[in-house]
Amino acid sequence: MTELQNRIDFVFMFDVQDGNPNGDPDAGNLPRVDAETGMGLVTDVCLKRKVRNYVQVAKQCAEGYDIFIKEKAVLNTLIDKAHETESVQNAGDKKKTEAARAVMCQTYYDVRAFGAVMSTGKNAGQVRGPIQLTFARSVDPIFASEHSITRMAVATEQEAEKQKGDNRTMGRKATIPYGLYVCHGFVSASLARQTGFSQEDLDLFFDALKNMFDIDRSAARGLMSAQKLIVFRHSSVLGNAPANKLFDLVKVTKATDAVARSFGDYTVTIARDQLPAGVTVEELI
Repeated sequence: MTELQNRIDFVFMFDVQDGNPNGDPDAGNLPRVDAETGMGLVTDVCLKRKVRNYVQVAKQCAEGYDIFIKEKAVLNTLIDKAHETESVQNAGDKKKTEAARAVMCQTYYDVRAFGAVMSTGKNAGQVRGPIQLTFARSVDPIFASEHSITRMAVATEQEAEKQKGDNRTMGRKATIPYGLYVCHGFVSASLARQTGFSQEDLDLFFDALKNMFDIDRSAARGLMSAQKLIVFRHSSVLGNAPANKLFDLVKVTKATDAVARSFGDYTVTIARDQLPAGVTVEELI
């Protein structure tokens, strides 16, 4: 495995058409929105879930690529399992937590990528992950619509009797016509060294960003697509420029006066001539 030598900052853009990219359970599962500006929001947790799902499918939980936070997992059982390994059993009492932490990082991709709190059972410590993501925010305000839908069936015989055989069930579905979302991310080479997160792990993460929507299709999410992945690579571990200054070099502007309904209605530019010394930029999408 190749050790990361450079700090990395990136901009990830994706869009949704006729779908709900991230429902808010506190608002009847309507699309998340900034109440003050009307801009749509997608949480970092939502995006990390899709990355985890992609890695799980792509690697089939192979050695070193299992997923800690996955559907129906019992986390304390997994932590206890780490404590049962030979390396932890042979560690002194004062070093068992550190040894268990190392096992968890080696075993679970998402632990060494995103970090985890693993002190809820047998203590495996706490890990600060080298990859951090912001909430994704839409470029323009979103307009959520609720649609009535009909299912030509009922769930129980009692419902069928009440409807005298009509057997219809009404429901609601919330979507937005179109939204382009922008997320910002950060990769710390120094934290990567602490968790064992490698260059190969980073390549897998970027593959996940590019392809994760294609294995996450559902009727509720409409058409979601990765559109841009712009990576700023520093020449040093600590970095050569503030991340916010690099993000300011990326501009998203409307290419039409009409209401945006596709990615083609926007223009994305990068002020490459303003790149600080020691920073390069690459478009992976």
